[in-house]
Amino acid sequence: MRDWILKAENITKTFHSFTALSNVSFTLEAGKIYGLIGQNGAGKTTLMRLIAGLSFPTKGMLELFGKRDEKEKQAALKRIGCLIEYPGSNGNMTAKENMTLHRIIRGIPNRELDEELLAMVGLSSAGKKRVKDFSLGMKQRLGIAIALLGNPELLMLDEPVNGLDPFGVVEIRSLIKKMAEERHMTILISSHNLPELYQTATDYIIIDKGEIKKMLPLKELEECCQHHLRIECSNPEALSVLLESKLHTKNYKVMPDKSVRLYDYLEDRELVARTIFENGILPTQFYIGGDTLENYFISIIGGEKNA
Repeated sequence: MRDWILKAENITKTFHSFTALSNVSFTLEAGKIYGLIGQNGAGKTTLMRLIAGLSFPTKGMLELFGKRDEKEKQAALKRIGCLIEYPGSNGNMTAKENMTLHRIIRGIPNRELDEELLAMVGLSSAGKKRVKDFSLGMKQRLGIAIALLGNPELLMLDEPVNGLDPFGVVEIRSLIKKMAEERHMTILISSHNLPELYQTATDYIIIDKGEIKKMLPLKELEECCQHHLRIECSNPEALSVLLESKLHTKNYKVMPDKSVRLYDYLEDRELVARTIFENGILPTQFYIGGDTLENYFISIIGGEKNA
């Protein structure tokens, strides 16, 4: 039995005549890092706000930690941490003062958490500097630290590496992976930075114009984007035998449509074509396949007209 922490069933959210989300259904599993991918206006932030209890669906059901009753879900919200849109901090306070304020508001007595979480996100040296004088990256770090108060089981981060320098990006990426692995925390990250998500997330949710277009794990995404020789013929079984016996490779995959993806010999396609032909197999398709992350994303949401 899978350990689901959130289920969305046919969630729709409308604002007057505008539909921000339309019949959205998905599940989040404990301990995984989900990358929420979509253009501006796709519905990412609206979805996060619904999960966080900052807004309510027009239609549909949201189940949180197995709770469907609204009163029970309100209690379950304490198990969520989030950084959505902008860090909710007081600009006239220091980082530590902000941490103390949010900790007291949430009724958390552990004073040592303030320093511990600031150190975790790299803000130990912020000292008496006021938040209004922070860089955007420093404000993002503080927002993440505040979201971690209470040791949440579900953490939602909206563009968490926005404004961070390359070193900061690596630090936050490492922190996110550590929390998922060591604390079995489920993390939902919204980001425009597809290469960065590719290095962080274990699963991906592609959303466009308020609809979930695709959900897939990292392994499937890698297979879709990995470059390969795509070969089609009338006898894929014979082709498989040929690849192993004559070209001495098992680095291929027979797809459901009976095409074959060969991941070796990309730089020696002529040898592959000649070997196939000389052994009596006539390919009907023979070309380089595979996409960049960006091209794959564009193909899922409907092509360049939506780019």
